[in-house]
Amino acid sequence: MRHVERAPAKLTLSLRVVGVRDDGYHLIDAEMVTLDLADTLTFSEGSGVVFDGAEVGDDNLVTRALAAVGRTASVSVAKRIPVGAGLGGGSADAAAVLRWAGCSDLTVAASLGADVPFCVVGGRARVSGIGEVVSALPVVDRLFTLLTPPFGVSTPAVYAAWDALGRPRADGPNDLEPAALSVEPRLAEFRDQLGSATGQTPVLAGSGSTWFVEGAYPDAGLVTRTDRP
Repeated sequence: MRHVERAPAKLTLSLRVVGVRDDGYHLIDAEMVTLDLADTLTFSEGSGVVFDGAEVGDDNLVTRALAAVGRTASVSVAKRIPVGAGLGGGSADAAAVLRWAGCSDLTVAASLGADVPFCVVGGRARVSGIGEVVSALPVVDRLFTLLTPPFGVSTPAVYAAWDALGRPRADGPNDLEPAALSVEPRLAEFRDQLGSATGQTPVLAGSGSTWFVEGAYPDAGLVTRTDRP
């Protein structure tokens, strides 16, 4: 039976790192929203995972999500969410698998990754703990312009840099910005490009690499809007 499931991206509007657990996981207090930018997953009988027509190995979140729910399927993923952009592309795909399987257990979602629980719930939410506590907020219709560099940024490297920098609180809404810029200085070029084109102060999406501003600036980047679950 063929089934199609959307996998919307997430945008982290604000992120405070509020502590570190004994096991090294960082505790956050964040606001996240779902965007209308989305991957599409097509499920059919069989097995194996294909991304944009190319077969992939077992080390991907779609395969891990199938294993987590004890299901087998042939899954074709049409990617629109940039990889390594801080927009939760892999987490969104994993969440789509859980929805297809009828699994709304956020404990299972959290076992796959910190952003997967929010991607399962969607909409707009306050996200805390290590990402497993998702408290729904009223959805507000908003437009954003995203500028994604042609490179990703390692989330573990950014958190490690945040620790090494003395765990600073940023002046803006994202505590990880200074750490991300120390890991990947090229981010500054794209921040300044988006700021110059819009007259706004860009914010880094999570650990990067995407910068965003509120409002529609079609000449400056990708315009997207919030999406309801």
